[in-house]
Order: sequence, then C-alpha cells, then structure tokens
Amino acid sequence: MLYRRRDGDDDDEDLQRWLLTYADLITLLLAFFIVMYSMSRVDAGKFKMVTEALSSVLRGTAEFTAGPAGEVSSELFINRCLEKGDLLILKKQIDEISRQLGLGMQLSTELQTRGLVIHISETAFFDLGKADLKYKAKNILDLISIQLLKVPNHIRVEGHTDNLPINTPKFPSNWELSTTRATVCLRYLIEKHNFPPERISALGYAKYRPIASNNTEQGRAKNRRVDIVVLALEDSFKEPENLSGESVELK
Repeated sequence: MLYRRRDGDDDDEDLQRWLLTYADLITLLLAFFIVMYSMSRVDAGKFKMVTEALSSVLRGTAEFTAGPAGEVSSELFINRCLEKGDLLILKKQIDEISRQLGLGMQLSTELQTRGLVIHISETAFFDLGKADLKYKAKNILDLISIQLLKVPNHIRVEGHTDNLPINTPKFPSNWELSTTRATVCLRYLIEKHNFPPERISALGYAKYRPIASNNTEQGRAKNRRVDIVVLALEDSFKEPENLSGESVELK
C-alpha cells in the first residue's frame, strides 16, 4: 500500500527546521555574551583578538577540538582567543625591542601554531663556531626576559646550525654546538633573571630544522640561529617544523 503524505507532515518538517535554526542562533548569542562577559577582565588588545576569532566563527573558518558528544567547549574557545591575544601582544613588545636596538633582520618574531617563535641570528649572539654569549646578546636577553617573565607559558630555547660540519675538541659536531648554545642562553635566563627552571628547557637540533636553503651563504646564515619559543599552553611539547621545505637526512 502506498503511503500518502499528509498535509500536516510538511508543516511539521518546516517547524523542525525552523527550531534547529533558532537553536543555532541562541547558541551563537550565548557564546557571544560569554565572550562579552570575559571582556570585562581583559584589555583592548585582547578584545581585538577575540573579535577576529568571532569573525572566523561566523565565516566558518575557525578550528575547534570537539568534545565527547561532538560539542565545542565555549570555555576552550575563549581561552584560545585570549591566549592568542597574549602572544600577539608579546610579539609586538619583542618587535619594539628589536626596533629600539636596531637589530633589523638579526631578530624577528613569528606566530606559529605551536606559539610565538623569536628568531635570533648567530651574528647577534655568538662568534662563528663558538658558544660564548656576546655582550650584545646579554643585552638582548635582558630586555626580552622582562617580557617573557610576564607570561605563564613554557619557554623552549632551541639551538640551530647550518649544514656545514664542525669538528673541534669542544664541538665534535653540530649537535654539541647547537645544544650548548641553547643551554648557555637558558642558564643566562635562569641565573641572571631568576627564570623559573620548571618552565624553561633547552634543545639542540643541529642542521635538521632549517628555515632557509643551505645551498647559499645567505640561507646558511639564517639557519645559524637561536629560537626562543613561547609555547602555546596546550602545545608545550610540539616539535618545530622544517620550514624550509627541503628534505633532511639524519647522519
């Protein structure tokens, strides 16, 4: 027997669709008022970041972590927005330090998914093939540390080199050189500025995390660097990416 749709069925289906749309609107309004409430406890810089984050939600471009029932935590969303605002403010403060010191390309900052990365070239910190901090490097760390101590994030100091081999009694390979440089910076922050040891670490990556091609001297100079990474609170143990796009082979 064929079933004939009753006239009321169409009305019920339209009503259900309308209720779903209405529920979505109420949910969005609730999220908006939660964020506005949080605005009473944040500054203007964070307000701009949260506004941009809300705009991304309306455009459908925001990424969230779903809960057990596929729901997005509004608290997690707000915390991510506020932390992004904190890192952006910190970035601008570090950029201003670089400008005041006239460092130019010797110091640059970059917001990545894992946090704020402060790139400092070898020429600003060390002599070629050595790991003794220059006087200029100490001045830079003195100013940067003031801002780093204001945030609760874990800090990771990373040493990087180019692909040219080194073989000295003190540094048999680039592993030792990169690790020692990172550790020297870490110890300076702890011993000179009382940086909390439990939220700072040092790593050496040798040539295996380049940000430029090692085929030119200009590229190799960019790769010889120290990165101070202010890790996002939820990404404290993420590894850096190979940003140069070139493959590396472990030897």
